[in-house]
Amino acid sequence: MTMPSANTTAASSNAAKQQQQKQLKAQQLVQQKIQASLAKRHFKEKLFRRLGLSAVLISLALVAILFINIFAKGLPAFWQSSITLDIYFDPAIVNISKMPERQKEETEQAFAQRYLEWQTELGFINFNRLITNSLKQVLPDANKHRRELSRIVTSGERYALRDLVMADPSIIGQTKQLNLLTDANIDVWLKGNIDRSLPDEQQQLSPVLQRWAEQLAEQGIIENRFSFALFMNPDSRSSLASAGLAGAFMGSFYMLLVVILLAVPMGVAAAIYLEEFAPQNRFTDLVEVNINNLAAVPSIVFGLLGASVLIGWFNLPMSAPIVGGIVLSLMTLPTVIIATRSTLKAIPASIRQAALGLGASKMQSVFHHVLPLAIPGILTGAILGVAQALGETAPLLLIGMKSFVASVPASPFEQSTALPVQIFLWQGNELRNFFEARTSAAIIVLLVMMLSLNGIAIYLRKKFQRNW
Repeated sequence: MTMPSANTTAASSNAAKQQQQKQLKAQQLVQQKIQASLAKRHFKEKLFRRLGLSAVLISLALVAILFINIFAKGLPAFWQSSITLDIYFDPAIVNISKMPERQKEETEQAFAQRYLEWQTELGFINFNRLITNSLKQVLPDANKHRRELSRIVTSGERYALRDLVMADPSIIGQTKQLNLLTDANIDVWLKGNIDRSLPDEQQQLSPVLQRWAEQLAEQGIIENRFSFALFMNPDSRSSLASAGLAGAFMGSFYMLLVVILLAVPMGVAAAIYLEEFAPQNRFTDLVEVNINNLAAVPSIVFGLLGASVLIGWFNLPMSAPIVGGIVLSLMTLPTVIIATRSTLKAIPASIRQAALGLGASKMQSVFHHVLPLAIPGILTGAILGVAQALGETAPLLLIGMKSFVASVPASPFEQSTALPVQIFLWQGNELRNFFEARTSAAIIVLLVMMLSLNGIAIYLRKKFQRNW
């Protein structure tokens, strides 16, 4: 047997060392690749997190900018310039007959006719003279510029004086201190919402009115007071300072009432049937697919439907909350159905099986056990659907609710507008300096209502939510 030489042993040892070094290098390469891959993945993860965080921060910043912009412009509009005057209800001016009283043998119709004639007589009284006479008491040089006097107080305040006399005729001959809204241009001038450096020819107020406004403001006769007119008055084009949201608010209220009465019961009933009772066949699948598709239909399409069917075929009154409510109900219906079905699906099947196992019928298991547990989710979906309907504008424009209505509707069948449409109308008003702030104020009111509805939905979900 031949023994290996020393050279052969050394060569084998070197080969083994080289093999180990190769393996070591290969391991090092693998480790380097893994570390590089890990670093790359960690970098991507960090980048994704930072991009996500940036997206959230940018979104919050944009929302904050939007809210700051709206509140900065809108909050001053909740306060409005008003003038305090001692109004003397001069009998020589308010010269009317005694307010009629119903006689014993008089019919209601005859009394209504006599009362209407008395109101007509009252309507011919020049109440502006009462205001200008009071202004002469606080403006020494008023007689030199009599025509300008009537431009200090907004024209709609004469109706406020008429209503005072109508409510209490004994006020004739008395002096009463009243706070009257100033003209919109004076409000703009005193708030500084106009460039005062412009020449007089380009100003809405004459130099005399500018001087009087500043003089009365310095004397405290004109003050910036909280504007109840913004909430109590309907819209107005003849007396811009008196324009308010009362008509639009009532129009939105009636529309939401119709939505709640139509969309919520129908949507919940349809969802219960489809989820609990409907057979699983092609027709049911077709209905479900169409409901999901309806939820994605642009709202303006529902407006076209309402204009052509409700107004064109059924001759329902145009610009009425009942039409707007039905259109918004059709638009909200898919949302209510989808939200209710999702809530019913979340109820564990064991509850249904337990009820059926104890001898309850299918209807009893649904209405006595499943539905009570699903009410929080159903309420949340319904309120969110109603809040969405409150902010819709496009379908209402197509059914004529952009028409100017200078009265507060007494029923859903009377002409009216809605809050989003009122914002649209004010935004396009010619007196931008006055209505830009008022538009933002209306947006604040609408946002508060929508956030309140969403807050109620969150409260109900948190209060009645159950974890399975």
